[in-house]
Amino acid sequence: MSPPTHPPPPRSGITKFTNCLVLRGNSLVRDDIWISSVTGKIVDAQSAFYDSLVVPDTAIDLGGRIVSPGFIDCQLNGAFGFNFSTLTDDYADRLRELNKKLIKTGVTSYLPTLTSQTSELYKKVLPHLSPSGTTTTTTTTTTPRNPLNGAESLGAHAEGPFLNPLRNGVHNPSALRTARSFTDLEDVYGAENLRPTTTTPAETGKMMNVVPPTVRMITLAPEVGGMMRVIPKLVRRGIVVSMGHSEASYEQAKEAVGKGVRMVTHLLNAMRGMQQREPGILGVLGAGPYFGLVCDGVHLHPATVKLAWNIHPEGLILVTDAMHVLGLPDGRYPWTNGEGEHWIVKKGRVLELEGTGSIAGSSSSLVECIETFLRHSGAPLPLALRAVTATPAAMLGLQGVKGTLDPGADADLVVLSFSESEEEEQVVNKVENAEEGTKSAAAETTPGNTVTTPNADGHEQKKQRGPDLVVEEVWKFGVRVYRREE
Repeated sequence: MSPPTHPPPPRSGITKFTNCLVLRGNSLVRDDIWISSVTGKIVDAQSAFYDSLVVPDTAIDLGGRIVSPGFIDCQLNGAFGFNFSTLTDDYADRLRELNKKLIKTGVTSYLPTLTSQTSELYKKVLPHLSPSGTTTTTTTTTTPRNPLNGAESLGAHAEGPFLNPLRNGVHNPSALRTARSFTDLEDVYGAENLRPTTTTPAETGKMMNVVPPTVRMITLAPEVGGMMRVIPKLVRRGIVVSMGHSEASYEQAKEAVGKGVRMVTHLLNAMRGMQQREPGILGVLGAGPYFGLVCDGVHLHPATVKLAWNIHPEGLILVTDAMHVLGLPDGRYPWTNGEGEHWIVKKGRVLELEGTGSIAGSSSSLVECIETFLRHSGAPLPLALRAVTATPAAMLGLQGVKGTLDPGADADLVVLSFSESEEEEQVVNKVENAEEGTKSAAAETTPGNTVTTPNADGHEQKKQRGPDLVVEEVWKFGVRVYRREE
């Protein structure tokens, strides 16, 4: 008699990562992590296994690699030949193409950034850049989020046009505007792009969730026009207000923070410098606002990076400020900058607005900015990763959803390794063994951590170079969307 056969257990949609270093708080912890492609969330392994009797479909041994939450870039002007501020007939198609390329760099969520432009352009482009990763529920249909769409828009970042013309940077002065009231902002961006929306299912008639406005963040100069009156109205609508391209004094910056400003755009670039009796915007960092740094090796001196980080490490957010020439070879490229014809010249890492000598954004990816920050600051890797995960998520009010690997968060994650190098340095990292609940000093090999160069006397000296990070895999909503080819 044949033994009874049992049907295979139903597939759970859960993937288990094991033998990996997981970013937990300010540490890399030896731990396992479970994610679900069904819910798109990170799973509480204990509850799933012991309470629900669920087992993973697949277990992946990561061989000691690092697992980080997906990166968040809060200032990305474009990439791979596509500029968010240039309206084209195939805009939607090119945006989809960019999202699928961008996620391969580890960026799973971002704020597509528009520079100072005409009102006509804002109103035509902004609807394309609304939050794209949420499950859309209407009175008749529910559209699930699709991880294969690539990187997710969290809403647009409007960098301008309400900036101080004395600190315009490469923004066309003719495109700048002064606002006296909230109506002026509605006239420029479109009132519908500044309103949050709610979704209501037909069967209950109850509110399901609130979708943030299309414009998620605005960079403005708080001292110009009537902005101090406008800031609280933006905050009440769920729009993050960041001050930048500003001549604000310390007192004005302090008042703006009191009104609800949460962020400083590319700190120390296009803003009033610090003086002994007038610290300007830099003086309010201790009061709590987050701040963006463009660590591309061009925008800031290494000592400046270290100074800013030491002043307010909890507020640091690394951003690329990347232009559409990211991923393109050196050359001369057209750029939409208000009215008229404008060109950006790319030479190595440096971008300049042709004919001005002014820096015009960056051509660095976010993982390259992490590497540069590590070299310039001497910060440990976990804190650098927080600056592109947990900290930007908190700034955007998305803690617990993005930027963390805690159960219930979106299953957006990046698997990282170090590139091979002829010189390797043994770096002792303090790693907590989550299974045993003990702490140990585990020697990890960090390739390429030092470089040897001759000093002025001709003698060799070692300089900290920082690890060369490699994006091995990217997962979006519990589905692997990228794997590096060997």
